[in-house]
Amino acid sequence: DVAREIGEDVDPDAIHLARLTLRRAIGAAVADTALAAYQQFGEACTYKPDAADAGRRALANTALDLLVTGQVSGAPDLAFAQFSNANNMTDRFAALATLVHAGGPLRDQALATFETAYQDNPLVMDKWFALQAVTAEADVIDRIRVLMHHPAFSFTNPNRTRALIGGFAMSNATQFHRLDGQGYQFAAEMILQIDTRNPQVAARIMTAFRSWRNMEPGRRAKAHDALVQIANRNTLSRDLRDIVERTLT
Repeated sequence: DVAREIGEDVDPDAIHLARLTLRRAIGAAVADTALAAYQQFGEACTYKPDAADAGRRALANTALDLLVTGQVSGAPDLAFAQFSNANNMTDRFAALATLVHAGGPLRDQALATFETAYQDNPLVMDKWFALQAVTAEADVIDRIRVLMHHPAFSFTNPNRTRALIGGFAMSNATQFHRLDGQGYQFAAEMILQIDTRNPQVAARIMTAFRSWRNMEPGRRAKAHDALVQIANRNTLSRDLRDIVERTLT
């Protein structure tokens, strides 16, 4: 949203840093209020599938995320306790997402526990793959390459491919638009590979490049190089060629 508002010469790293700095300041400033809200609406509540209860869960999970982001002492342990003891998927996954984006030793433990618990649930595992693809950490591409060898991942599974590769390209602005161009190159490599199996999914992920002209000049040049690399492949599907040619013109 911020990038669209700026409109041109966008620097995703600057946006991410400004947003993170603001969220950390808010989390630290409202720590006492956030903790009180979390304790009132989160810790001791039983699950009820109604709108009022959904609102209370949303407030509690927002408060928890602010506490962790604000680097309040003990907040990661609070998030891990919610993750471990939650009686519904909304609270469990919200705590997991907070831990994953915060990083730290509890992240890998929570991810492993979640995987073991839901490895036989395809829809939930899609969320598990997607969550790891959207972290802003610099090693996310390496992590994705490791996940591509996970027994539960296959390029023949469209939903799993959209979750992991599409999640990165379409929902990870800082790492897809990396200043060194590696995000564009990785996405181009994956799109070409996916196109041989599922042209529709490849074309969908290709739309992540549509904002390339709005980036600052360095990123814009690297995105253009990746687009040309895709366009020069003479075996492209009709679906993918249509999108890449429209994106370049």
